[in-house]
Amino acid sequence: MGHFSCFVVLALSFLTPSSAVHQHSNLVVQDIDRGMNGSRRNLGYFSCGTGNPIDDCWRCDPNWENNRQRLADCAIGFGKDANGGRNGQIYVVTDSGDDDPVNPKPGTLRHAVIQDEPLWIIFKRDMVINLKQELVMNSFKTIDGRGASVHIANGGCITIHHVSNIIIHGIHIHDCVPTGHGYIRDSPSHYGWWTVSDGDGVSIFGSKHVWIDHCSLSNCHDGLIDAIHGSTAITISNNYMTHHNKVMLLGHSDEYTQDKDMQVTIAYNHFGEGLVQRMPRCRHGYFHVVNNAYTHWEMYAIGGSANPTIISQGNRFLAPDNRFSKEVTKHEIAAQKEWKNWNWRSEGDMFLNGAFFRESGEGALYTYARALSLSARPSSLVESMTTTAGALNCKKGNRC
Repeated sequence: MGHFSCFVVLALSFLTPSSAVHQHSNLVVQDIDRGMNGSRRNLGYFSCGTGNPIDDCWRCDPNWENNRQRLADCAIGFGKDANGGRNGQIYVVTDSGDDDPVNPKPGTLRHAVIQDEPLWIIFKRDMVINLKQELVMNSFKTIDGRGASVHIANGGCITIHHVSNIIIHGIHIHDCVPTGHGYIRDSPSHYGWWTVSDGDGVSIFGSKHVWIDHCSLSNCHDGLIDAIHGSTAITISNNYMTHHNKVMLLGHSDEYTQDKDMQVTIAYNHFGEGLVQRMPRCRHGYFHVVNNAYTHWEMYAIGGSANPTIISQGNRFLAPDNRFSKEVTKHEIAAQKEWKNWNWRSEGDMFLNGAFFRESGEGALYTYARALSLSARPSSLVESMTTTAGALNCKKGNRC
């Protein structure tokens, strides 16, 4: 392990509405906007003026390698309070192996993520990590792939299970397959029997304060990123997703009403070639889809069931040439008399090649306010804001 001082530059604070329930619905939304804008952290501290507030917070610092934990100050949206391993020691992964999921070898990624204390996990060199079982994480961990090309592929992938404060940044995650029917250690003092996994790239189960940023994800057995069973306070940002069918599931099932308080921000991602559907598919909760680039879908982009609130702001939707797939949205498993009351709104989105968003609901209600998490930039800026989505090629001594 290595050590260095943590550079805490910015404060984490957003105002939230205090007595919004009984106000007029439009005033509720205005209060939320004023709270977010009035108390935003100075995310442009190292600003290059890209317009992407996360990247402008840290990427222009040529000394990023020595200021790694500053990244934790740059989260926005519902997952803004995900601390990860901030203030913890640096753990350097030196071994790409995963020989024993019950007794992982020191220096491996599995050994790092199960520790009880906060850790900021980095990688000594480029590596491909082939996990024998899913990687079950402990709380207060950051997996930071900057400075190396790190692939988690062709085996189990990442499971965030009943924990909190997780940051995953700069990792290639692909070709994940179901694993299980085996013992897996999840802390230094505990291991247990795990049944077969779904084969998700990242599975978030009953967890909160999670931020997944600048990862490249593709071609997994089930979802690329799924969040279920009461998970909340999640931001999924700056990722590049390609070559997959069911991209992102947010909410376990129509019957699982414990997901009614889920809040997820999906921002600055590039949904690219070879994607079919679920970008995302939502149930029950509150979902802010903001400033993403959608360049491919075969069936639909954004869908849901069980009365989720979905606010789409400042996105760029390029419809496929297939004349049957121009609609961005899909109201799943419900008659129109039911889904017409679901609160799905489009504001400032750009629609290209015949794309269109089918709105529903009554507009600026309290549920609408609960789905707002950050201020949208104009959709005309989305292409430039998402140009470097996915894992970055960061070199020591240079801006990332």
